[in-house]
Amino acid sequence: QVEGAILHFASRPAMDIEGLGDKLVAQLVARGLVRRPSDLYHLDAATLAGLERMGDKSAANLLAAIERSKDRPLDRVLVALGIPMVGEATARDLARAFGSIDALMAADREALRAIYGVADKVADAVAGFFARPEVREEIARLRAAGVRFAEVEPTAGVSDALAGKSFVLTGTLSGMSRDEAKKRIVAAGGRVTGSVSRKTDFVVAGAAPGSKLDKARKLGVPVIGEAELLAMLEGR
Repeated sequence: QVEGAILHFASRPAMDIEGLGDKLVAQLVARGLVRRPSDLYHLDAATLAGLERMGDKSAANLLAAIERSKDRPLDRVLVALGIPMVGEATARDLARAFGSIDALMAADREALRAIYGVADKVADAVAGFFARPEVREEIARLRAAGVRFAEVEPTAGVSDALAGKSFVLTGTLSGMSRDEAKKRIVAAGGRVTGSVSRKTDFVVAGAAPGSKLDKARKLGVPVIGEAELLAMLEGR
């Protein structure tokens, strides 16, 4: 398991540490030199050169690759951490949504579930992962070792296309589930409530709408369809 975690951390989609193959990792783990990914950043030339099939040049090349990995973008580091159910695409969604490792670690399940493209089960897995003390300790060790968790400008979940607008969903939408529609509205700055009131800005009505549609008409709340919602989400 330790070897697998190290190999995953060093793999091409993650930290991309060239030269850190399975045989070398097996030696490092067997000798007690590496027990967790952060230990890689404390290896030195003398230690590496003393391993089987490793000379001065190979050691220097590996150390250079390890040093370069400190600047990997946030989404690549998220992949490297081995978060359950988080692959490359989801890691990019999370990085774009939160921008920094600290913001992501501070996010609760509701904030994670609101990210378009992140399923509820994935959001729960991410929240649970970062709640583990050993995970937070390892992130602190990586940071202390020089891994920069390169921040990005948040672009997902911060759109203001629907800022301040309140929506109620009723009926079945054809192009997306109601849960997906909710996530997209929240990601664009709006909010979704369960009941219609005079403070509701729009009721989105799909096929076979319920009593919420009748109440919207009675209160004079604007009723829109799925196409109109999509146009609003796209800023049209």
